[in-house]
Amino acid sequence: MNKKVILAYSGGLDTSVILKWLINKGFKVVCFIADLGQDDDFEKAKKKALKIGAVKVYVEGLKKEFIEQYVFQALKANAVYEGKYLLGTSLARPLIAKKQVDIAKKEKTNIISHGATGKGNDQVRFELTYMKLMPDAEIISPWKDKEFLAKFNGRKDMLAYSKKYKIPVEATSSKSYSMDDNIMHISYEAGKLEDPAFEPKQDMFKKTLSPKNAPDKETKIVIEFKKGIPVEVKNLTNKKTVKGSLKLFQYLNELGSKNGIGRVDIVENRFVGMKSRGVYETPAGTILLQAHIDLEGLTLDREVSRLKDMLMPKISELIYNGFWFSPEMEFLMASVNNSQKNVEGKVYIALYKGNVIIKGRESKKSLYNQSIASMDEAGGYNQEDAKGFIKLQGLRLKQGGKK
Repeated sequence: MNKKVILAYSGGLDTSVILKWLINKGFKVVCFIADLGQDDDFEKAKKKALKIGAVKVYVEGLKKEFIEQYVFQALKANAVYEGKYLLGTSLARPLIAKKQVDIAKKEKTNIISHGATGKGNDQVRFELTYMKLMPDAEIISPWKDKEFLAKFNGRKDMLAYSKKYKIPVEATSSKSYSMDDNIMHISYEAGKLEDPAFEPKQDMFKKTLSPKNAPDKETKIVIEFKKGIPVEVKNLTNKKTVKGSLKLFQYLNELGSKNGIGRVDIVENRFVGMKSRGVYETPAGTILLQAHIDLEGLTLDREVSRLKDMLMPKISELIYNGFWFSPEMEFLMASVNNSQKNVEGKVYIALYKGNVIIKGRESKKSLYNQSIASMDEAGGYNQEDAKGFIKLQGLRLKQGGKK
């Protein structure tokens, strides 16, 4: 056969087995490893892929692009799925798939493969992106392949296959949970977490201190935004200033981690139809979201703000469901981007034991008029006008009350 396939490769058990399985089926396999800031040894993963039989391995550093083109775009929309999930994995998948397509074009092939399970959301996110960016793509999704499923019923079969073909693995037949890590967040699911009543142990968490172990004093910071995007963080406690998208985000991760910020434990609705329990840590994302929402309160027109709040659940759903590269997403994000032209200023924050406490805000683009709002002066506002305003608002209520 000798057809070339581009495999999204992590170095873990599943994708290592898939790599060998594709080779045994006669494919030349090019592996693609995305560096999104996860705590992995990329050189080790590359050597492992080559040892198994990959003909080439791409390791692409994508942290800055991920933050600027995906995370910050979602931040402008205040995107949160089902009120709690900040979409750390959902935002990463379209970027990985996009780069996979880029590599496929470079390698002159249209065959692409991933290791996402047939029960989850990632398969949808990968494949919808492939379809949009490479409409003629031939997608190999082993966990939906009858031959593969007949061979591998679970981890025990995969470990036996690894032993047979001398694939180096660090997995055991028992696993407490699975993790997905990147610079924005880390997620935990499966294993013991499939019991929604199971309380995670503190040693599970990798990105944040427990709030009860966080410092018993506030860390005071100020975040500056321009056009809805964070551009500077200043630590008012130690006078440190950090600029630049990646460094800024990494620094907020550090501060959020030390202060126990960003833990979420939810049961969510997967796109494929089932409910799933997930535990997440998103320190920097949580801080930035609260700051951004607060600054919009100062700078965004009331009706624009209300319309934007109506759009947010739909945008979050589209991201979660894998429609990042869709006409509807492009349409909605054009509205969001238009709304952000005056979202500029500074938000003063205290980080304390898992809490993001807003202390104040200021902006040259502020729509707040202290004179008009003041209870101590008229400020050009004629209170007598409110009499007619209320009468008009109450007209239909009076009519209804007469029945």
